[in-house]
Order: sequence, then C-alpha cells, then structure tokens
Amino acid sequence: MLAAIHRLPKFSSLKKELHYPGTSARTYPWDTARLGDGRCKSTETPRSGHIEEGPNESLLFIDSMPMSTSMFVSGTNGQTDIFPLKLNFLLGLASYPFADPEKILQKLLAQLHEDQRIPAADPLNIAKRALPENISIQVKQILPRLKEGGAYAKLLHDPNVSPSDIEAALQDYLEKKSPKPYFNPFKSISSHLVRGRPWLEDLQRYPSKHLKVEFLPPSPGAEAAEIPEETLYSLFRTYGKLGDITPQPKTSKDLPKHATLNFRTIRDAIMAKNCMHGFILPEAEGGGSKGTILKIAYEQRAKAHVWREWIFSHPRIVVPIVAALLASAAVAVFDPIRTFFIKSHVTQAFHLTENGLYKWFRSQLMRANEILTFKHRKGEDAGLSAVWDDRKDDIERIRTWLMETADTFVVIQGPRGSGKRELVLDEALKGRKNTLVIDCKPIQEARGDSSTIFAAAREVGYRPVFSWMNTLSSMIDLAAQGTIGTKTGFSETLDTQLAKIWQNTSNALKELALEGRKKDDKDSELGDDEYLEKHPEKRPVVVIDHFLHKSQESSIVYDKISEWAAALTTANVAHVIFLTNDVSFSKSLSKALPDRVFRQISLGDCSPEVAKKYVINGLTAEGEDGGAKKSVPSQSREDLDELDGCIDILGGRLTDLEFLTRRIRTGESPSKAVHQIIDQSASEILKMYILDVDQTSSRHWTPEQAWLLIKSLASASSLRYNELLLSDTFKSSPGGGEPTLRALEQAELIAIVSSHGGRPHSIKPGKPVYAAA
Repeated sequence: MLAAIHRLPKFSSLKKELHYPGTSARTYPWDTARLGDGRCKSTETPRSGHIEEGPNESLLFIDSMPMSTSMFVSGTNGQTDIFPLKLNFLLGLASYPFADPEKILQKLLAQLHEDQRIPAADPLNIAKRALPENISIQVKQILPRLKEGGAYAKLLHDPNVSPSDIEAALQDYLEKKSPKPYFNPFKSISSHLVRGRPWLEDLQRYPSKHLKVEFLPPSPGAEAAEIPEETLYSLFRTYGKLGDITPQPKTSKDLPKHATLNFRTIRDAIMAKNCMHGFILPEAEGGGSKGTILKIAYEQRAKAHVWREWIFSHPRIVVPIVAALLASAAVAVFDPIRTFFIKSHVTQAFHLTENGLYKWFRSQLMRANEILTFKHRKGEDAGLSAVWDDRKDDIERIRTWLMETADTFVVIQGPRGSGKRELVLDEALKGRKNTLVIDCKPIQEARGDSSTIFAAAREVGYRPVFSWMNTLSSMIDLAAQGTIGTKTGFSETLDTQLAKIWQNTSNALKELALEGRKKDDKDSELGDDEYLEKHPEKRPVVVIDHFLHKSQESSIVYDKISEWAAALTTANVAHVIFLTNDVSFSKSLSKALPDRVFRQISLGDCSPEVAKKYVINGLTAEGEDGGAKKSVPSQSREDLDELDGCIDILGGRLTDLEFLTRRIRTGESPSKAVHQIIDQSASEILKMYILDVDQTSSRHWTPEQAWLLIKSLASASSLRYNELLLSDTFKSSPGGGEPTLRALEQAELIAIVSSHGGRPHSIKPGKPVYAAA
C-alpha cells in the first residue's frame, strides 16, 4: 500500500492559494514537496451543505488543531483547538446586523497564514504537518468548522490506494510522531476518514457529548432497519469511548426510529458526528434489505428549569446561602453610604442653617430688625442670660470635662423645664463642631419594631433604612420554619437592628475624629486609639436627650444606647453627655459602666433673685424691640411690685417663668397671671393623676394614693418618706409603696429628696407651683 502511495509524483515546491471569505485571494509559498501538485484552498461552506467527492478523492476530518487565539481562550475539556469551542456563543451573534464573528475569525486565519513568524500557529501549516513526509498525496481543499473546532481536508490519492489504507497510515503516523504546538505540548492531533456524507450547516446548533442517531431509509417508501446496540457500538467505538447507548423505548411511536449515544468527551462526539453522518449501513452489517442511512445530530440534555427545580427542592441549602449573600451585599453596598450620611448629619453638611450664604442673609435681616421671630428670640436670649450667669460654673465644668481623657459619662440631671438642653447645647457646646444629638423620646414612643428602627435611624442620619424589611423578613422566617423546620436567619431582632445602627454611627464618629490627622504630624507614629486618647479635644460629642423617658414601659432601647455609649467612651471615640429627668439614672448606666464614677450635674429651680431677673430681662428686651422711644414694661408698669410675691408662689422653674413672662407681655398683672397658672396646674393634677388613672393600665398608682399625697402636701411643705411608706394606702400596694412613689416621681407629681448617702428621707411637690395648686 505504501509503495503505491510512494509512486505518486513529488514536487520540490508548490504555490498554494488560500482564499477566505471576506478577503481577497492571496498566494502563499509553501515548501511542501510531500503534498504533490495542485492548489489547496479554504473555501466557505458550500450552498448545497454537502462536500462533493470526485474520483480518487477522500475526505478527512482533522480535530484539535491549535491556533494562536487559544493562548487566551481555552477549549473544552482542557484542549486548545483551532476554533475553541468556548467561542461558540460568539457565532450566535451572526444573526445581528452589527457583527459577523464567522467572517472575523476567517480573516484572522488569513492573517495568521500571511504572518509566518509563528508557523506553528497557522492552521494550514498544522494540517500540512499532520500528514507524514513519506506519503505523497495532494490536499485539494480545507473546509474549517468553527463551531466544532476542526476542519475537513479533501485529499487526492492514487486510484490503487484505498481510503482506509490512507487512514491507517495517517493514524499510525499521528500515534508515533504527532506534531504538537509549542504552547500545548500535551495535546495531540487526531484524524479520521469521513465515511458518511457530512452536512455542513451554519445553524445555531452547538456540540454536545450526546448524539441522536436516527435511522432513515435510503429512498422514499423504503423501510429502515432498527440498528441494535451491538452494531452501533462497533461503528462508533472507533471515535472514542462511549458512556452509554440508549435505544428508543419499545412503547414509543416516534418516527423515525432513533438511539442516543453518550460519549465520554465532547471531542469524541464531534469526531463521530462529522465522520458518520449520512453513512449508509449495508444489509450485510444489519442495515436492512436496502440499507439504512444514519442521520446524526447533537442533543442538548440540559433539562428545562433544572436550576430552578434544584433551588426549590433544596431550601435548607439555598436559603442560608441567599441570606448570607444578601447580608454581604448589604454590608458591602449600603454600609459606606450609611456612614457617609451619618457623617453628613453630624457635621450638618447639608443643613441650610450651616450654609454661608444663609448665615450672611440671616445676619443682615437681624441687623435690620425686620423679622418678628428674631425679636422674640432676642427677648428669650435676654431672659436666659440671667440664668446662664447664675450657672456659669456648671458651664465651665462641662467644658473642662470635655478636655479631659476620663472614659466616663457626663450626666446632667434635672426636672423638666430646668434648662438642661439649653445649658449643654447653647452654652457649653457653643461653637463646637461634630456634635450629635440623639433624642430618646421619639424612639421610645414609637410603636412596633419598624417604627422604632426608623426613629433611631432618623436621629443619627442613618439612611437608607428599610424598616419595613424587618416585618417582611419575620413573615418569611415564620413560613420557612413551618416548611423546613428551622429558622432561615432572614429576620433580625430589634436588638440586632439597633446594634447595626449604633455600630455604623460609631464608625462615622471615629472617622470624623481622625479627619484632621495628617501624616506629617508629630503624633503620626501613634495608633488611632492612642491618638484619640492623647487628644480628647478631637473627639466628637454625643448628647443623649430624654434618657430614661418612659423607661417603665420598655428598657430595650435604653440598654442598647447605654451599651453603645459605654463602647464610645472606653474606646476614646467620643464624649457622651446624658440629659435625664430620672433621678435613678445610675441604675441603668451602671450596667454599662459598672466600674466608673459618673460626672454629674444636678439642675434645680432658679433662686428667687435669678427668677425675678429672668422675668424683668425678658420684659425689658421685649420693650426695646418696639423702638428706642417706647418705654419698657419694667419701667412703665406699677404692678410689677407684686412680682416678688408671685415668684415665691410660682417658684424658679424656667418653663413656668417663661409662661409668666408671656402673660405679663399680653397686659395681665403678675398676680392674675400666677392665678391662671395655678388653676391650669390644678386641672393638670386632676386629669393626670386622679381622673384618668383607671383608663390607663400603665399607671402604677391608684387615685387614692395620688389623692393622699395631694392632700398631705397641701397642708405641709414636705412629708417624711418612711412614714408615708408605712401608711395603709401605700403599704397595701403590690411590691410595697416604694415602686409607687418612684412611679409618681417619674410622673413629676412629687420629688423625692435624698440625703448625702443616697437614702431618701422626704417628699416634696414635683413643681413649686404644685404646692399652691
């Protein structure tokens, strides 16, 4: 056989014409003495879809022919091919007008052939090297198959040599001395004789390991034989190892009859399909009286909605994974945004009142004295100046504490209306940057977890906040628990949600504290914690107002706030100031900082001298607002002589003094204004402590207990604490009379006076005006 092949003429040189669709014809010199005379060209797919073979012509399919593009695009199963299979999705773009990937790849092949600096990257050179040197045959045509990563080669051979002999010689040569690309020395080239009549289609059908083999008659009206598994195995085992052969079920009435072949690798399936499609199985081999045509197509075994079915059938695996992914996404995406908004809230970067243009405009309006609201403010400021002069020592003490490194709380305690908030924010922290004010009142009064989360987020500027997601997550968790028996972890408790808000706030405050730090500072070698400990003036200030407001209803919010405040102070992140009306604040704060002594300032009522000065200054400033020639009320009114007696009755509570000042401004006499205030206070006592007690289950006292206190304090300025506890009215209370007295103190009906050792010894009215009421 080889001798007959050798008798074919040999030529020392040959010019081959390579023509790719979309490019002009070019002539390339090949040193191919072994290829014989003729021209080798690569053409586009024939319009008929079939390759016509002439006399003494055979067709080979060459697989796994590497190219330079495989250096950055890998083929399937670790192989690198002339047309990588993972580029198949690009061919699907050919139906769109803006791109034709098939033509682009063909142009690339033409350029590779033209550039001979890397001969191993040229696919036609690879085809030449795949043929042995001692076989003189002529390669007439090469048809690339982009989707299948190979190419057809049409050969012209001696009529005395059978195609099967050429195939055997080629396979023997490839097995012993297969050419390998320099960038993939582990991959060999394979080649087989095409026994059928391949169909060269350009449909969007892509390779698969599964082949559907249909049995068709050779002519219309004839009957095709059903090929048994043994025959199919002997026909297709040559091209690769088979995993399984599945015949058509006996009960199936689908025509034509078919069988399914499952190859181990996709490359073996490609070789089998291209070599055996259109093969006519003769009668001698089991093909029936007139033979049977084998029609082969790739079969995609991917089940419809397989991923969806798997996800819904494995909730115990999928749900925790989804929850973890959602949590990770929320942390990665939303946490930086929330930290930015918290910083903007603290620095008031987006507040109109901090805008330079607004400040200038407001100052011009105040200077012109045309806006009425500013006049009232002037009167209020004039009245408060007398109070701040009296409390100058407290203001300086707070400022001094904020310059020290002690990691403890600053607590400002006093009854409602004593000026705690104004003392801290308007005087002690005046002009200080990075001050965060948290009002506990709207947080505590919120109804439901979602409302509580939203209120807490609003106080610190935490946004975006999805408070409604907490309710939805709880419903999903409840449904999942009833379905799979365990919780999914979607829902989070109120404690967890509040902890997230406070943690983001801590991060924002720490970033603000370290904002002014530079690399060339003298303390640049210090860590963040050491730097903040050494520079307490750099720390932001957190003011927590209305602390322990309605704490008897629920203490969850206050426990989380106190724990968070303790973390801020111990980590030297911020100074924390608590403003509270509750005299028992130490019980709650000691849980968070059990080994610290709090720095405390107790604010009471103003002295009669300061109270009188407050009222007179307020009236004087109001008179000056009306013009320079107008006499002020403090000079023109004669009924102000009775102001001393009115203040003795009214007391030094700032809210009551402000109410008195406003009534005098309207033209009432001081005595009449005080009587009006007393009557209003008496109505409040009846409504809040006696009449509406039975309708509100949250009250911890009875009308009889409140009436006993009112009647006793009307006849005496103070009551002995122990004697009141031993009375029959309070002794019969559940848990004793002490919780009842503490509840009445929280409601501000009474004030419990303690000795220096902390032991309560007497009871007084909650407001000075209550004694007269």
